[in-house]
Amino acid sequence: MGRFVENYVGEIVLSLMLFKGLLMSEPIRILGFAGSLRKSSFNRALLRAAGELMPENVMFETFDLEGIPMFNEDLIAQPPQIVKDFKAKIKAADAVLIATPEYNYSIPGVLKNAIDWASRPYIENVLDGKPVAIIGASTGMLGTSRAQYHLRQCFVFLNVHTINKPEVMISNAMEKFDVDRKLQDKKTKELIGQLIVNLIALTEIFPKH
Repeated sequence: MGRFVENYVGEIVLSLMLFKGLLMSEPIRILGFAGSLRKSSFNRALLRAAGELMPENVMFETFDLEGIPMFNEDLIAQPPQIVKDFKAKIKAADAVLIATPEYNYSIPGVLKNAIDWASRPYIENVLDGKPVAIIGASTGMLGTSRAQYHLRQCFVFLNVHTINKPEVMISNAMEKFDVDRKLQDKKTKELIGQLIVNLIALTEIFPKH
């Protein structure tokens, strides 16, 4: 009974915070990026699906990680322009949404590389205090769970406020998307929608600074 009441009260609080956000004159800015460079990847498609589910008060923008060079500490003082642009987009956003594949039980190299650039030097970590939600899709049975947990581990050190629930780990992705990579699964859409609601609510608790 206590657990039920706790969850119920939590849902009410989130709903009230979301309602408050809807009344704000300033739109909520969410930046999305996918840890895959493949144009027809399921995770890029998942990010597009999330964009279609955003409320009207949200400005959703995506950033393509293609072209970000391998992290090189020698370049920190004068980083490449694409890195400057990437960090500026994160800094300007109220929240971040990341779609990650899973490679070899872990985070894709392209995503880890982007996070390294975004968080270095540490005093200029643009992810510090940022509300972040994670989604992922794979053709396997575990739906990027191991990659997502590794990503969360990285975010603990970077002081990222990661949404805990719901966990959007899409397994058997070929059954959830059509041939044009458009998400068809109703349950998945509901999960993403609830994740977005919770992410928006978290921007009220941890506004950008």
